[in-house]
Amino acid sequence: MASTTTALFRIWRGDASGGAFKDYKVEVGEGTVVLDVVHKIQAEQANDLAVRWNCKAGKCGSCSAEINGMPRLMCMTRMNSIDMNMPVIIEPMHAFPPIRDLVTDVSWNFEVKKKIKKFKPRKPDFPDGTWKMNQADVDRVQEFRKCIECYLCQDVCHVLREHQKHAEFYGPRFFVYTAALEMHPLTRKTA
Repeated sequence: MASTTTALFRIWRGDASGGAFKDYKVEVGEGTVVLDVVHKIQAEQANDLAVRWNCKAGKCGSCSAEINGMPRLMCMTRMNSIDMNMPVIIEPMHAFPPIRDLVTDVSWNFEVKKKIKKFKPRKPDFPDGTWKMNQADVDRVQEFRKCIECYLCQDVCHVLREHQKHAEFYGPRFFVYTAALEMHPLTRKTA
């Protein structure tokens, strides 16, 4: 039989007009992640708790939130990595306006992406419509493609998080995005 521990979860409940933290005591089993516990709270104590999630595998970025003051993915944060002698505090990302409970309005990111010039490859190198690319150039741009658009980098950016300068500054996510466009092997002639 797997061992369980009782944990106190303090979850922010509210919407754009305001809110407060509410406490939930939960039995936490071995191998559990924060998102599992939030789902358990939804099922057993707070059916109306709003939380965004999709893949439960750290691939989609939907379950971004702040856990004990640290921006993290709830599906990738194991309960055994958290001190359960203290309340586990879960709140929405601070860099974006709250919609309800743990769900924030990240639509600003989609509007910013529309403003970035679309990628247009250079003219093909060969008559059959193909290009010559160095493997090192392909490998370099692949690093930028690992972003799952969880917007946690936007959440830790003090310009967005603390100063709310969204109109003047696009944030780190879009530095990475534009760097990927600029470094793409088809944006310039290879040797």
